[in-house]
Amino acid sequence: MLVQRLGAPSDFAPLLERVRDARVVMIGEATHGSHDYYRLREQLTRRLIAEQGFSFVAVEGDWPDCDRVNRSVTGAPGGASDPRTALEGFARWPTWMWANTEVDRFCHWLRAWNMARPEGERAGFHGLDVYSLWESMQAIFDYLGEEDPRSLEAAQEAYKCFEPYGKRVEEYGAAARFVSARCEEEVVRLLARTREHAASDGPAAFAAWQNAEVVAGAERYYRAMVRGGPESWNIRDTHMADTLDRLLAEYGPDARGIVWAHNTHVGDARATDMAADGLVNIGQLGRERLGRDDVVLVGMGGHRGTVVAAPRWGSPAESMVVPPAREGSVEQRLHELMPERAVLVFGGPDQPEWVTGTADHRAIGVVYDPSFESWGNYVPTRLCDRYDAFIWCDETTALHPLSAATSLGEMQTYPAGV
Repeated sequence: MLVQRLGAPSDFAPLLERVRDARVVMIGEATHGSHDYYRLREQLTRRLIAEQGFSFVAVEGDWPDCDRVNRSVTGAPGGASDPRTALEGFARWPTWMWANTEVDRFCHWLRAWNMARPEGERAGFHGLDVYSLWESMQAIFDYLGEEDPRSLEAAQEAYKCFEPYGKRVEEYGAAARFVSARCEEEVVRLLARTREHAASDGPAAFAAWQNAEVVAGAERYYRAMVRGGPESWNIRDTHMADTLDRLLAEYGPDARGIVWAHNTHVGDARATDMAADGLVNIGQLGRERLGRDDVVLVGMGGHRGTVVAAPRWGSPAESMVVPPAREGSVEQRLHELMPERAVLVFGGPDQPEWVTGTADHRAIGVVYDPSFESWGNYVPTRLCDRYDAFIWCDETTALHPLSAATSLGEMQTYPAGV
């Protein structure tokens, strides 16, 4: 195991050497609301793009919202000249995950980087998630209305299936237990039509295909959610892994991708108690599909500080105190052993027992109650099996949302809000 003190972006050199031949680097975070994780992730991502030629960033966000950002940072027709305008369009709760000054800073850098390069060499910004059923449906209408009005019928029939439930797609999931599979059939028909268009190539056709995949994934997700158990989680992470595969194929045989998501998605589920519950995640699926040498998983963690989160689902974001990590945890051990900031690159025969053994590893979602620290918020983890590298911040501070406004979003499943 190699340990490097972090004080400047140049200190990522050992990690950059580890990922030199990787096709995908997944960068996790222990919370969705810590400035330090976002800032360090940005610094690492800039170097991956500028020095190693990575092709795109794919994040734990909705495809339509992220597509607006992508059009801005790549200078595509119709894209905003200021990426902040696109980020301020994120309306689904929790908006602070992407509409914050830290992501805004990165997107301004990415646009400046891209504008100095030919169109075919620009790095994209895309969403992996499955929640945007209605937004993706509208995007399909807009595309087909311009490119192939004859195919609008398939989209309209799919829309009619969900229309009785308005934006309350959880109610569709409950009703689907007792009604026919007509909605599923219509979505499959819509998907087939947009796949045909995607074969004609071009960013617009690919985006329409991806939006149809989101509609299909969301339909499965909400039907599974009402039944409980691991199925809805697995549908979501499998959809994210499938989206990553499509992006790699779309960008070409030499494409390399960067994933931004919570540790709970990035860290290999097989090295946690998630596996015993029947859960998979994108980190595990990436290793299985692409090979362990082609996927580098990077986790993050901290001992104490502040974080932006909400006390209940859909409620306004708050800056909360993160208490010191509990005894025996990964974070408590790193607090004792590591400098204020460090990067750990795992591997080799001399790894200590606290890296190879199982210890509790903190995970804070968008919903957080610090009083649960004594019994919740931790995932039993074999650190060196879950990740290939780990970025440590002893004390973290809350990130900076662009706006305090929030809107109620669709419910997510265990682990809550990650």
